[in-house]
Amino acid sequence: MKAQRVSPDEGLAPWAAWETLSRGRLHREESHPYRGEYQRDRDRIVHSTAFRRLVYKTQVFVNHEGDHYRTRLTHSLEVAQIARTVAHRLGLNEHLVEAICLAHDLGHTPFGHAGQDALNACMKPWGGFEHNLQSLRVVDELEDKYAGFPGLNLSYETREGILKHCSKRHARELGELGERFLKRRQPGLEAQLANLADEIAYNNHDVDDGLRAGLLTQEELDSVEIFRERHEAVLEASPDISRRALIHEIVRGMIDEVVSDLVEHSEAALEKARPSDIEAVRRHPRPLIRFGRVTANRHKNLKRFLYKSLYRHERVLEMSDRAEGVVTSLFDSYMNDPHAMPRDHAARAMDWAETQGDAGRARAVADYVAGMTDRYALAAHERLVGATPDIDTQVQLPRAQHD
Repeated sequence: MKAQRVSPDEGLAPWAAWETLSRGRLHREESHPYRGEYQRDRDRIVHSTAFRRLVYKTQVFVNHEGDHYRTRLTHSLEVAQIARTVAHRLGLNEHLVEAICLAHDLGHTPFGHAGQDALNACMKPWGGFEHNLQSLRVVDELEDKYAGFPGLNLSYETREGILKHCSKRHARELGELGERFLKRRQPGLEAQLANLADEIAYNNHDVDDGLRAGLLTQEELDSVEIFRERHEAVLEASPDISRRALIHEIVRGMIDEVVSDLVEHSEAALEKARPSDIEAVRRHPRPLIRFGRVTANRHKNLKRFLYKSLYRHERVLEMSDRAEGVVTSLFDSYMNDPHAMPRDHAARAMDWAETQGDAGRARAVADYVAGMTDRYALAAHERLVGATPDIDTQVQLPRAQHD
């Protein structure tokens, strides 16, 4: 029996991203008989090489520091789960919001923001490096899986959501995708939702990981109102609860609070604005997916606390300094000798050097280094330099394992 395709827009609110109103793909493709376009985007992302590498990329803690800390992969899954919950409630496109969430960190370097800062410094003479633009670069150019086009050839709306931030200089180079940054317009609601789901996820799971690592204490966190109130409520309901369950219940409750507030105030904003379609959403003067003022401040206060007490903790900073040294050393080594990279990356660096000079070679090197996992970067550093700072997994990987 031939499969019948259900309309992918069935059940969506008028302001959601409808596939029938999509701006399409960079390269034209025939539609699938029973899978929608945003579902195909999601599937391509999940099957990409860059997505698989996220399991070995740092969130806050270096991947090998413990088996239970979040990685870029588990973070992306948590972001997608939160976003799909809200999307379902608001009548938004769940396949699209999931695709955006799963792809939003594909361009992250090894060692998290420390690696990004180092690579940005290395690339400063040639336009810098920003993981958000790199995520778009991964899905538009660097993934090599299809005969008819480079990259994953994702829908415009998925690419719009991946590109959360962009300077005017870079926006001018991106054509239609960069127009909203020049015209000060909004992305679709699914992109707005993915951005806030990202914040909710990392704010709350970083609390969990920080406590697990012993870098934060419950006493310190009690200075933050949203944590303290949830802490007191859990202990009042379950005074004999274990420490592990206590932390889980606190984090669970904080997530529920901010997600419920996000749903409530987004529903109110949408009801007031009543945008007729996604283009009306884009023309609206401010985002329609939003927290209420009180919860936004509570959420922001937790974020400030984490920046001061976790991200700037001496142990994290020490790891970051060493990680920056590894990334810088790798970049310099490959710039001086592109043939130290695998054959296809070396060939790309030499080809781009011929047409674009040092800028082309540097971009090819940055693409290669950014694609590394934490453990691969450490193994490559030891192979090239002969010594590795004390963030080493002592895992030796053959060159062929990084494609």
